[in-house]
Amino acid sequence: MKKTFSIAIGSDHAGFAYKEAIKGMLLAEGHTVRDFGTHTAERCDFPDFCFPVARAIASHEVERGIVLGGSGNGEAMAANRVRGVRCGVCWSEQVAIWNRSHNDANCLAIGERTITLEEAFRIVRIWLETEFEGGRHIPRIQKLDSMA
Repeated sequence: MKKTFSIAIGSDHAGFAYKEAIKGMLLAEGHTVRDFGTHTAERCDFPDFCFPVARAIASHEVERGIVLGGSGNGEAMAANRVRGVRCGVCWSEQVAIWNRSHNDANCLAIGERTITLEEAFRIVRIWLETEFEGGRHIPRIQKLDSMA
């Protein structure tokens, strides 16, 4: 049986369509999803939606988070400003595996303008299924968390 997660999700206008589609996929697969917006495709600013996602992760209200925008870069930068959040942009299945297995990422950033929706679905699923390897990666994670 697949593990299900509580997941916070947020995007700006440039990630809105993928956010809605990914949210639907996650709900259909049994995950709990907390949507921090945006709720329309009208122009808006990503920090307004990424900070609440990151705060929900840091406060342990949710187990994981997903932030989306045009490239995912600004969204990851915003999320990473919150202590305890480790967010990386993933544009391939392999990068998603490393994001979790090597960096114990608790937040995923995706750029709607960089990959297809089908690729985004695969990346999200793989990212959720991949376990942290621990071992040699633990000291690096501890350094990241202590420097924030």
